[in-house]
Amino acid sequence: MAGKIPEHVIEQIRSQSDIVDVISDYMQLTKRGRNWFGLCPFHGEQTPSFSVSQEKQIFHCFGCGAGGNAITFVMDIEHIAFPEALIKLGERAGIPLDVQVQSEHTTSNNPYSKKEEMMKEAHAYAAEFYHHLLMNTEDGELALSYLLERGFTREQIETHQIGWALPNWDTLSILLERKGFLLEEMAECGLIIQKESDQTYFDRFRGRIMFPIRDENGKTIAFSGRILNKDADEAKYLNSPETPIFHKSQVLYNLDKARASIRKTRHAVLMEGFIDVLAANRAGVYNAVATMGTSLTPQHITKLKRLVQQITICYDGDNAGFEAAKRASQMLHEERIKVEVAVLPNKLDPDEYIQTHGQEAFTNQIIEKPHAYIAFMMMHAKRGKNFQFENDTLQYIQEVLETLKDNSSPTERDLYIRQLAIETNISQEAISAQLRKVVADGAKEQKRSQNALKQPIELVQQKQPKTATDRAERLLLAHMLHDVNVVNKVLKLGNNAPFIHEEYLSVFVRLVGFYEEYEMADFHRFVEVLNDNELRKIVMEAAYIDRDPENGEAEISDCLKHIEKHRIEIEIEKLTHNQKEAEKMHEHRRALEIAQQIIQLRRAVKGI
Repeated sequence: MAGKIPEHVIEQIRSQSDIVDVISDYMQLTKRGRNWFGLCPFHGEQTPSFSVSQEKQIFHCFGCGAGGNAITFVMDIEHIAFPEALIKLGERAGIPLDVQVQSEHTTSNNPYSKKEEMMKEAHAYAAEFYHHLLMNTEDGELALSYLLERGFTREQIETHQIGWALPNWDTLSILLERKGFLLEEMAECGLIIQKESDQTYFDRFRGRIMFPIRDENGKTIAFSGRILNKDADEAKYLNSPETPIFHKSQVLYNLDKARASIRKTRHAVLMEGFIDVLAANRAGVYNAVATMGTSLTPQHITKLKRLVQQITICYDGDNAGFEAAKRASQMLHEERIKVEVAVLPNKLDPDEYIQTHGQEAFTNQIIEKPHAYIAFMMMHAKRGKNFQFENDTLQYIQEVLETLKDNSSPTERDLYIRQLAIETNISQEAISAQLRKVVADGAKEQKRSQNALKQPIELVQQKQPKTATDRAERLLLAHMLHDVNVVNKVLKLGNNAPFIHEEYLSVFVRLVGFYEEYEMADFHRFVEVLNDNELRKIVMEAAYIDRDPENGEAEISDCLKHIEKHRIEIEIEKLTHNQKEAEKMHEHRRALEIAQQIIQLRRAVKGI
């Protein structure tokens, strides 16, 4: 179906897309009173200021001002246009839409350029091509047999669109050019490489099993290719480079597919590699995600923090894995996320453990029996130490007490102090005394640090408090959004510019056009047709406030009077400035004329 989507279909999809359920697919919400709250996905914050009203079916962030309904939330979070968001929610609600979405139709707040969208389209095309080669051609038979022997199921291969890249040098390059993609852009996004010698292009991935890397919205943005020929003098894995659409520090493999399971349990399993995630999936662990060849970053944590209450780290069992697990667990613990660590024996990685001990053992013995954060930190501190040596014993106790100092309850301290006493043969009293010293020293150090910060620091700019005029404009807009007659009344009074601030005037102009087309008040539909994100914030802020419908006429009249008074006061200020300038230039006649205008305006203010 091409063209405009019928209004009754839009309303049906909106009515069957409960905003709490939709937003909960993307982030963690907690009910407080009548509304639901969470960490805003549109700006960084530590304290939840993102509010969702199930009664009104709208959301609003008191921090950054973002707001809208279920449809605009999907538009904003996935950076897609209205028709695409409607298709996505339609599928979710069981209302399929056969709509042609124009690729050039993008919202003004879409952070992706047309070039970046083309890069994503090229990756989607490459993924389909690689997958076809693996599943439907003789060239892919050897790779498919290898995957099946390794324990991959056909269903998993289909689900993750695993593919095969031919060993030829330019197969994909030729196909991409035929499809109309610019080869220069294809090289920039990592699919092909340009030769320095003759400026021709060749495929980056050749003779490899191809694993698509997707963003959190399910769009393919990169690949990892595994060599099939073990004797080849090449790296086992070849990954896409950093590109305009692929940033390793921000990507969590499988987050798009794991989100449903994570949402249900509020629990994620964090791994180091995508192969481990795929192995965990086969073992029935569907809430697993992985970083892409990089350490855990604050960007990763921000994504996870909006979704989970608890994270189990399951890294490789070797020394590097232990160190990485320690760093990651500390970062997550500092963000007040409950973190546990599943430790693998014999330096195995998760995939190797499953291959050796089986899927059931991995689930029951590893994932379901993780170590608590402090217990893992004790395990890490103990590694390589011999308690027959005094220095090792004292160092071990000191490291554990540093962990207990800020990260434990009285019960936990008692538990781990007793454990320390047993392990080191040092009395509980002595260890407790040492802990009190560690706590005191930490407090002194913190005080010194605070005293050292006497120099001026840049404070986060706070929002200016709302003036009486701001409140009047917002309340007037709220009435206009809920009643078309308010707009008609204002226009009949000859007031084509009832607002002072430009952004409110912009909303008003668009609202007049909206009512000419739709002839009835529907702020949900109005906000969906607004392409400007800043204007949408203003609309939702107005829609969110409480009006007094019983005294609506009086409220509207008061708002109009206040705005008109303020408009005149602004004009008086301007004229007063001009009068002073005229007097400085000895233009006495002009100064007198301006003074008379000011008197008339002041009389007008009194008459309102």
